[in-house]
Amino acid sequence: MSKPSKFYLFAYNSLQAFGWTISLFKILVSLVSTRSSNGIYDSAGDLICILQLAAFLEVIHGAIGIVPSGVLFPMMQWGGRTHFLLAVVRQIDEVQELPAVFMTFLAWSLSEVIRYTHYALNCIGTCPSWITYLRYTAFVLLYPLGIFTGEMWLMYQALPYIKKKNLYANTFAVFPLSYYNFVMVVLLCYPFLWLNLYLHLFKQRRLKLGKHHDNKKKK
Repeated sequence: MSKPSKFYLFAYNSLQAFGWTISLFKILVSLVSTRSSNGIYDSAGDLICILQLAAFLEVIHGAIGIVPSGVLFPMMQWGGRTHFLLAVVRQIDEVQELPAVFMTFLAWSLSEVIRYTHYALNCIGTCPSWITYLRYTAFVLLYPLGIFTGEMWLMYQALPYIKKKNLYANTFAVFPLSYYNFVMVVLLCYPFLWLNLYLHLFKQRRLKLGKHHDNKKKK
């Protein structure tokens, strides 16, 4: 990888790590100060929307080959999260204070602080072993937490509001199904799409932690 690419990736991942650290701080401050999860979206929602939109750059990184991730898995994760965040949560005020938003934002923030810190430090070759271990271990708990008690549960809770508001009726008028039915299909497909990503992360875990263990043995 060229030096300009390394510098760019270090800057991008550092900014994302910083942004997600701020979002985590906002979530925890709101939780402690109000003793409730109700104000989480008002506290951190706008920042998380910006960070999530910026993450589309990772799809481009894979497409142009400056990272080895490819396009499919980054696009799956970005598309799922962005739909959940911008099409559902941001558009339906009634769901913004549900506990599922808190569970989602907490799981996302924790996992992204770890992930982006790991990527940034790897760009400059100074990543401690414990961060590598966290990167390829924390997802085991955080991903199911964010998906099932967060994203899927909230979309299910949003269905009555989607139906009542006839959300995106004009946009979906040209399709043979309403947005309500579309979300139902998404909920049915979500576990299978998520399982592909989850198993892919386990493969990465075996590869990265196995390689790291071998390197330690050689030393």
